[in-house]
Parts: sequence; C-alpha cells; structure tokens
Amino acid sequence: MRARPSSRMLKGTLIAAAAAGIVALLSPALISRSPTHGLPYRDAFAAGRAAEWKALGGTWDVTNGMIRNDSDERGAKILTGSAYWRDYSVEADLMLLGKDGDAGLIMRSNQEEEGVDSYAGYYAGLRNHDNALVLGRADHGWMENRKRIDLGRGKIEPFHWYHLKFLAYGCRLVAAVANSSQQSISSLAIEDKQCLTSGRIGLRSYSSGGVWKNVVVREANESDLHAAMQNIPAVEGSGMRPAPTENAVSGLYSQAEEHENVGSREGAREAIGDLRLFPFTNSKSATVRGVVTLTSPSLIVQDSTGGMLIDNPKGPPLKIGDEVEVKGQVKPGNFSSAMDGAQVRLLWARAPTPAVSVTAGQAATGAFDATFVEVEGYLRGKQQGPNNTLVLDFDAGSEAFRAIANQGRGDFFFKDIELKSLVRLRGICVVDTNFTQNLTPFVILLRSTDDVKVLAGPPWWDAGHLVILVIGALFTALVINFLYSRIEHSRLRAVLGERQRLAHEMHDTLAQSFAGIGFQLDAIKNGVPNDLSKIHHQLDLATDLTRHSHEEARRSIATLMPSSVSLESGELLLALERCARRMLGDGAMEVVTKSSGDVRKMPLRITDTLYRIGQEAIANAVRHARPTTITVSVEYLENRVRLLVADDGHGFTPAADLRGFGLQGMRRRAAAISASLKVCSLPGQGTQVEVIAGLPPRGTIMSWLQAGWFYLGYPSLDFSRDRAHQSSGR
Repeated sequence: MRARPSSRMLKGTLIAAAAAGIVALLSPALISRSPTHGLPYRDAFAAGRAAEWKALGGTWDVTNGMIRNDSDERGAKILTGSAYWRDYSVEADLMLLGKDGDAGLIMRSNQEEEGVDSYAGYYAGLRNHDNALVLGRADHGWMENRKRIDLGRGKIEPFHWYHLKFLAYGCRLVAAVANSSQQSISSLAIEDKQCLTSGRIGLRSYSSGGVWKNVVVREANESDLHAAMQNIPAVEGSGMRPAPTENAVSGLYSQAEEHENVGSREGAREAIGDLRLFPFTNSKSATVRGVVTLTSPSLIVQDSTGGMLIDNPKGPPLKIGDEVEVKGQVKPGNFSSAMDGAQVRLLWARAPTPAVSVTAGQAATGAFDATFVEVEGYLRGKQQGPNNTLVLDFDAGSEAFRAIANQGRGDFFFKDIELKSLVRLRGICVVDTNFTQNLTPFVILLRSTDDVKVLAGPPWWDAGHLVILVIGALFTALVINFLYSRIEHSRLRAVLGERQRLAHEMHDTLAQSFAGIGFQLDAIKNGVPNDLSKIHHQLDLATDLTRHSHEEARRSIATLMPSSVSLESGELLLALERCARRMLGDGAMEVVTKSSGDVRKMPLRITDTLYRIGQEAIANAVRHARPTTITVSVEYLENRVRLLVADDGHGFTPAADLRGFGLQGMRRRAAAISASLKVCSLPGQGTQVEVIAGLPPRGTIMSWLQAGWFYLGYPSLDFSRDRAHQSSGR
C-alpha cells in the first residue's frame, strides 16, 4: 500500500526535475527574445565606445562623445539593439553635415543590407533641401509622409543641433523634432495598418553626413503615445507616397552650375598634380578645386590629378565628399604640394571619391602621396598610438607600412583582428615624415575602422598551432597506447583463464583416464599366470606406455597452468623455476636460477611470451638433452630484458634440428613481441636459448615514442649502449 504514493512522488520529482532542466536550457533564448530585453538603452559614445553598433556603408567614427558619419553616401546606416524590441521610443540629438540631404533615426529594422533603403523598418529624419520632417517606411523601397516645419530660424540648417524623438506603439508611429533649446516643436504621426511589429534601432543619413549623440531607447506604453500626440491635430493614415527626389536633384544641379559660373568668373584654377612641377624658389599663390577625402588629423583635398594636404584651413566645417575651392600659398613637398592657412570655400556636396587600387610597392614610390588609395597587406603588429589612435603595422612582400586610425569604434575591431591576417585598407597614402617617423616608406590614414576589411584570417600552420598539434598528437598517442595496453592485458588474462580451464579439463579427464588404465593393467597382470611370459611382457609394455603418457599429460597440464599470480606481478623467474621443478618432479636434475639488473614489472604480454619460450626450452631440455643442471637467468637492461635457458645435456647440431615444431613455435612467439631469439648448441656441449625483448621505457617523451613504436609491432627503438648486444642476438 505504501509503494504507490512513493512511486507517484518519484514520478512527480522526475517530471519537476525534467521541467526545471528544460526551463534552464530555454531561459537564455527566451530572455533574448523578450521585447524588453536590453531596455532601457543608452549609448556609450561619451566613453568612446560603440562596439555594439554595426555599420552598413558610410565612414562612422566616435569622437568627442558623438558618433559621426563624414560620408555623403546615400543610405549609410549603423544599427544596434534587439530584433525583438516592439513598443519603444528612441531619441537623440543630431546635426546635419550637408545642405542637400537628410539624417535621422531608424526603428523596428530588419533584413538590413548595404544600399539605399535596403532594410525593412521605419525612418524619421530631418531633410534640409525642402525643410521637412520626414516619416516613412523602407522595405527595400521607400514610402514617406513629410511635413514642412519652422524651427524659428526659417529652415533646417546644417551644423546646428536638433533633438529628434521617434516613438512606435502598436501600428502608430510619431516623430517630433525641436531645436537645441527644445523650442518650436513640430510633430508628425502615421498609422500603418500592416505595420512592422518589432526590430532594431539605427542611425541613417542620405546624401549628407551627420553627427548623433545622447541616443536613448525606452519602453513605450499607451500613455506615452497619447502624450506624444497632444500637439498633432489628427493622426494621418497610412497613405504614404513615394519620396520626391526631383527637387533635390534639380537643386543640386542648379547649385553646381551656379558655383561653376562663380569659379569661372574668379579666374583659372590649377590642377593639384601640376603644382608638383613648380620650382619652389619663390612662394606661389594658387587656387585649386577638389573633393575632401580626409578631415582629421589633416584636411586633404583631391582632384583627378592628385591630392594636397591643407594645414590650418580657414573656412566652414567640412565632411568627406564635399567639393571645395582652396586658395592659398603653395609650399614645397617631396612628392606632393601643400598649403598652410589656405582659405577654403564649400561649393557643394557630392559622392565621395573612389579609392585607387595600388600595391604597396607603388605606394612606396611616393607617386600616390595624399591620394585616396586601396592597398592590401598582412598584419604583423598592432598597438595603441598617441592621441587616442590605433596603429597597425603591415607587410606586403618586401614592403612594410603602417595604418593609423582614430580609436572611435575601434575597440571591438582592435581586439578581434588577428595578427598575420590578410587585410584590405582604404585610406589616404602619405609619405610625410611627420606620420611615417622614418620607420616605413608610407602610412595609410584611415577615415574610420570601417575602411578595414579582413580578407583572410592568419594561416593555421604557425608555430603555436604546430606546438598544440604535436602536444595533442602525443596526448592522443598516450591515450591510444594506454587503451591498447589495457585491451591486450585483458585479452591475455582471458587466454590465461582459458588455459587454466583446459588444464583442469585435462587433469579431470585425460590424466585421470591414464591413471585408471594403468591401475587396470596392473590388476590384469596380477591375475595372469606366471607361465604366460609373453602376455606379461605385453602388459609391461602397455603399463610403461601408459605411465609415460601419464607423465606427458602431467607436463602438458603444468605447461597450461602457470602461476598466474607470479606472471601478473612480473615475477618471471619465479614462475619459470616453479615450472621447471614441476616438470622434473623427484628427478636428479638440478635447477639453477639467476637474476641481474633492476627488476621491473613488465607488460603481461611480454611476460607471458617469455614464460612460454622459457617453458618450451626447459621442456625440450628435460625430454631430449638428459642434463644434470638447467640454468635459467633473467637480466634486466635499460630498455630490454634478456632471458637465457641453458643446460649441460647432449646438445645437437643446429643445422639439422632447427626445423623442429618446438623451435618454430618459440620463433613465432618471439616475433610476436618483436624480440630476438638465438639458439646455440653443439653435440656434447649442451644448449643455450637466448631471448632479448624490448621493454616500454619509463616516463620520458622518447620513452613514450619508443613505447608507441613497440606497441605498433615494430622492433624496439633503443639508443643506449646495449643496442649492439641486441643486434648480435638476432
């Protein structure tokens, strides 16, 4: 009656334990899929960290507590957060870096790829060419609503801070913008009936660079939605429409045409490459036009003929991709010209200049000084440089060069990039000694760590991995050696057990039968009359044959029943002595045993084989040689053992008798353990049987190699002075 409740309790306990185990396994996955996991979120730009952000296009960098994209690339974006975030708000301070583009915030983003609007999500941002707050949906295409706004300055200005907040609750989305003093708030709301319900956050710019700071993400509820919609008369429907782009394009072309006319009125401009040809005996004033390829640590402007470094420029803030006109005094350089304190005038924004693909050898000539290039090399070193920079050292064939980048978002990149990786770099090639420090022929100034692409990791076959491989192979060999020895030991124990069983069977059947036959023959002989001499003679012969067969059966039983305890404990000499005394019985032969060297415990396989060979040698001496003394000696050498069985019997001629069954069996046994067997005999001078077998060495790396070689069935490796002795015995 008590068994049932106990059984039920046990089942309940097992079910509860299984459920707890399943919950423990699934908990991390369930937590990571929670719509609030990781919220609230606040950026770490102030601490110079942004490792959790993933860039798709652009040149993103973290400086002065802000994240910045200096590229005019269309649709550059950077993302972070969880794909399972649902109802939340994201807000940030942002600044546009161009006159004809937009910048803003992404939310509920999925399926991101590089390219314009190549993601599924929502975007809210500021666009300055039509002075609009834009709220739209991207699904590898673009649909938008927009609202012209007035922030108290007439229009949205580049290089001014604005505060943008973007909220999503259910299928309702609200965007609100204010100036830096949180005044002149304008809002825009939509309801998308087939809305995207969850996704990551991101920062995005289009045809204009941007700067963001104070990015904060919080969980949103219905009261947050009502508070955000207080200043909105009515929620607009989901009638989003394709974004108008003609105004932006026509405005850009008209602006470009206007600047082109202005430039032609002001006078002729000179190509940057031509300035290298001037003899700089006297200072020369020049006007050049080009595209900004680098803004920090120096301003570099490049046209189709080359690049120029501008020290201490005077003019508005610039970003990569801006087309500018520079006027100033040209100063000489070894490979490129430069200007100091030049006046810089912003003309318009355009796409960044593509990189020129060169080899390290070409870059080292100086022909591409101050030029935006693409070069490949193998990373051989990395270190923290001065002024919060990262310094990477590269090799490319016979050339060595360096790459320098602002740390920015590089913490994660700097830790993960491995030495000896093949890397492709895009940056400004400079040969100025202020950067090279005369350590390398040229330096690549990286605009951001996004301009570094790892093409291939380090080769696997380096010194460290080879050491690990060798250690692993040795360890595997040791394990295999150990397992093999244990298997062999178990097999031999089974063989010994089977021999012992056969010995008992022979003792209980064959030996007892011979004894019974002898007893019956004696009884018959006693009953036969004495005058029947012929019958008595036949009975005597049968009795002698039975007695001889009984003795042979006893020897066979003694052969099959060694002292297993002695063999397993390694007492080979003791086992052979007992075997010899059992064979001799009460005979007049003497058994002499000798041992020399450091007695070692041998593997059971070797001990059993030597025992069988010694046993056969003793049996042959007893049966055929009729000796007075049998000597059994065991000598332990450094990595070998030597067994010698000698008698002073009749001996034999080896050439005539080495084909015997017993000797062939001894040779096969010796070959099975890679041992050498030597039989020496002469008529009238006795016989010597010598066996030399290798032993597994003790404890060193070489000893384990020798042990592995030995257990594979090959002759023992030995580098000791006893090698000559072993060779002579084969």
